[in-house]
Amino acid sequence: MRRKRCTAVVLAAGSGSRMGSSVPKQFLELGGRPLICHALEAVQRSAILDDCILVTGAADISYMRREIVEKYGFSKVEVITAGGGERYESVAHALGALENGEMRMPNQDGYVFIHDGARPFLTEKLLEDTYAAAYAYGACVAAVPSKDTVKLADGEGYAVQTPNRDSVWMVQTPQVFETPLICEAYRRLMAQLPLLRQQGIQITDDAMVLETMLRRRVKLVPSSYGNIKVTTPEDMGIAEVLLRGG
Repeated sequence: MRRKRCTAVVLAAGSGSRMGSSVPKQFLELGGRPLICHALEAVQRSAILDDCILVTGAADISYMRREIVEKYGFSKVEVITAGGGERYESVAHALGALENGEMRMPNQDGYVFIHDGARPFLTEKLLEDTYAAAYAYGACVAAVPSKDTVKLADGEGYAVQTPNRDSVWMVQTPQVFETPLICEAYRRLMAQLPLLRQQGIQITDDAMVLETMLRRRVKLVPSSYGNIKVTTPEDMGIAEVLLRGG
């Protein structure tokens, strides 16, 4: 396959509220370094990814640049931009930076890898697998089959449906898309946002943006159960064990 330019969008605009901490979770220490460093290190050493847009809280941009990007030498991070109130707004800001020519090299027909900065165990194997799937299908997400039975509930908290577990997957990141595809999907999303809110439609990930705005199918790429997202104090404990090879 012909190698195309790949830009990472790393989302690190969390508040830390579910961690029970006044410090944004991306700056909490994991293995002696801030949590966000682990995702950025995977980006930095990757042979797949060419550059990176880092999204963080508006008040944290200077700190992120000085204490994370410059201190640890993450030279692939070319733009640090402010996130929005919702995840999709943060991604939209990053794609705006990409389309507005803020990167050193254009990425008009390559791929965008959107990754949660709170997922510290991103591997080169997963980047290779998602790149290959994006090349073949145009859009893909890392995911793992559900190990648990899933119940759908009504508004009163009663189980009303049990989906076949064989068809239930837990979606992770990276989520990878052809650049023109994801940019067009987000343009439509932002234009139709008032209507979607009125209809009660909640956008929870980037794949859903394509599914909703473009009616595009998104390929599931088998990932690892170790590709966890650190959201709660319990997650941090699990991450420490995984980091030690436990």
